[in-house]
Formats: sequence, structure tokens, C-alpha cells
Amino acid sequence: MQWESWSQFWHMGGAAVFVWGSYAVTFGLVVLELVLVAQRRKETLKRLLRWRRALGKDGSGRQSAPLESEQ
Repeated sequence: MQWESWSQFWHMGGAAVFVWGSYAVTFGLVVLELVLVAQRRKETLKRLLRWRRALGKDGSGRQSAPLESEQ
């Protein structure tokens, strides 16, 4: 399709509301998805760090015994 001017391009032969509306909705949903993914990632990292702290540094789930020099 060829347009004579920019106004004809933006008007899209009367279908501009549907075309540009579709682009706007898609763009909005992509942005929303990115925000939700970032939030889920942040929550997951917090949960993993809490879990790691609960298990202890060695990952066995038990606290390591203090060394003789520490007693």
C-alpha cells in the first residue's frame, strides 16, 4: 500500500483506530509482562536468599559446630 502523505498513513484508510489500537494494547501488555516478570524475579531471589540463610552456609541444613579455638 502506498500513501500520498503522512496524514493518510496515520489514518490508514479508516482503519487507524483498529490498527493503532491493536499496537497500543500489545505494547501495554508487553510492558505489563516485563514488570510482572521483574517483580517475580525479585520475590524469587528474596525467597532463595531466605532459604539459603535458613539452611546455613554449608547447605546441609545444620549449623556447623564451632571450632575448638572458638570455644
